[in-house]
Order: sequence, then C-alpha cells, then structure tokens
Amino acid sequence: MTTAYIFPGQGSQAVGMGKTLAAAFPAARAVFDEVDAALSQKLSTLMFEGPLDELTLTANAQPALMAVSLAVIRVLEAEAGLDLKRDAAFVAGHSLGEYSALAAAGTFSITDAARLLRIRGDAMQKAVPAGEGAMAALLGAEFDLAKAIAADAAQGQICEVANDNGGGQVVLSGAKAAIERAIALAGERGVRRAMLLPVSAPFHCTLMQPAAQAMQAALAEVAMQPPVVPVMANVGAAPLVEPDAIRASLVAQVTGTVRWRACVEAMTAAGVTRFVEAGSGKVLAGLVKRIAPGATPMSVGTAEDIVGHKP
Repeated sequence: MTTAYIFPGQGSQAVGMGKTLAAAFPAARAVFDEVDAALSQKLSTLMFEGPLDELTLTANAQPALMAVSLAVIRVLEAEAGLDLKRDAAFVAGHSLGEYSALAAAGTFSITDAARLLRIRGDAMQKAVPAGEGAMAALLGAEFDLAKAIAADAAQGQICEVANDNGGGQVVLSGAKAAIERAIALAGERGVRRAMLLPVSAPFHCTLMQPAAQAMQAALAEVAMQPPVVPVMANVGAAPLVEPDAIRASLVAQVTGTVRWRACVEAMTAAGVTRFVEAGSGKVLAGLVKRIAPGATPMSVGTAEDIVGHKP
C-alpha cells in the first residue's frame, strides 16, 4: 500500500487538541515545549484549555495546528517506527498544513516552522483592514463554474478562487462586496449552497500581496533542506524537492489557489492508495473520500489513534 501523509489547515483547530498526546507521549510534549519556546508563549496551554476565540486567531491557530501535526509525526516515529523516507511516497498539507508537511519531511525545523507561521498569520491578518474582505464557500459547485461566478462578481474588485477542495466544494475570496455578489450569483446559477465563512481575512487571493511580501522576506532568512520525501505543493499540484522552488511556492501560496483536489488526484495517479491525515480533526480525510473514493483515508490526531497505527 502506497501512503501519503497529509496535514490539515486552518479550521481544524479545537480546544483540547494535542492534550492526550502530551499526556501519553514524551515525544509529543517535546514538540509542544519547542513551539512554546520558539514563540515565547505558552501556546500549548491555549491549545489544551482554550478559550476557542483566542485559539482561532490566525496568528495562534496556524502554529498550533502545525504543533499538533508534528507531535503526531514524532510520536509515530518513536512508537510505531515511522520513517517518512521509507514509508511515504509524498507529504502534502492544506494551506498552512504545507508548512507542517515540510517540517515533518525535514525541510525546516519545528522552531522555524512555528516562527514562520506566526509571521504568516500576523501578516495575513494585517494585509486587509477588518471588514473589507470576505470568503465564501460554494457547495455543489465544480471549479470551472465557481471560477466563472468569481469573474462575473468581481466588477473591478478582487474576487478569486481561494480553495478547490474537491467534492464540489470551492471557496472564493476577495473584497466583501464582490463576495456578496458571488453568493447571489451562485444561487441564480444552481449552486446548492453558498455561504459566507467566519474568517478574519480574505486568504489566498491577490489582496494578500502584502503578506506574500512578508513571507518572501521571512523565508529568505530560513535555512532549508530538501525534504526526505517530495511535497505535493498546493499551488502547482506537483511534487517539489528543491529548496528554492519550495520557497517560491510558499510565497505564491499566500495569494494563490490551494488546489487540494488536484494535489490528491496527482498523488492518486502516482499510485497512492492510503492517505494518513496527521493532526487535529478529520477534514482532509473527508475531502480525500470525495476526491479519491478508491483510496483509504485515515486520521491520526489523538493518543487513541496512535495505538495500533502501522506506517
């Protein structure tokens, strides 16, 4: 069975995530301690105890989700003998999850990943004044229809496809008025459901250009190694191993479309039959089920999930 390890993005955070891992495994505690030290903040306490509104802040949610994903990987390495180089064909992550995937595959350290994600979260939050941007999910819309709706709704403003998640789930991002027009158009064009998302900024669209510039500067300062296994990059939906190409892809990802459907399809076409979601929640496993019904998706995010897991 050919396996890919996949890593969740924003929206998968929940109070209590990582708590059972920290209680049961020293390898998990070491990851949470490293992230706390990197950020000079007891992020682990916020993860374990909340409050949810503080955990959900972009600058906290991004490094917190990475920390849980890396805790899972380190525990699987310590307890189940996981060796990504031997046991995985690819790693991939959804948006911020791409940083988790790269840290898991040794491209950069957990400390650097935490600091990069704090910079990324802050920069994305500051890129657009509060209330000026929005995001909407179109459920029951294929990519081409969603793209056409975005183009027609723009009317001189930014309105773009942020995520192609597969299974008829496409997310638009841009100026608030344009997104509201897109929701109305979606209803007229037979989209099953279109709804505003409770997000603090319009991620993955051209409005995020200031954040892309901040990440270009931050990534230029970080030492990067080739990953031990190729990363299936969000923007190109193609495998990358060369550090400069990975840097460029991570910068492009801030304003570009997260092509999750295409990433899963590419991994499936390359022979992947099992997708292991490492981290909080089961969002990606659910998306894989819709995109690649013949594959086996599973989620590993708690101490209970670790028991009996075979790489």
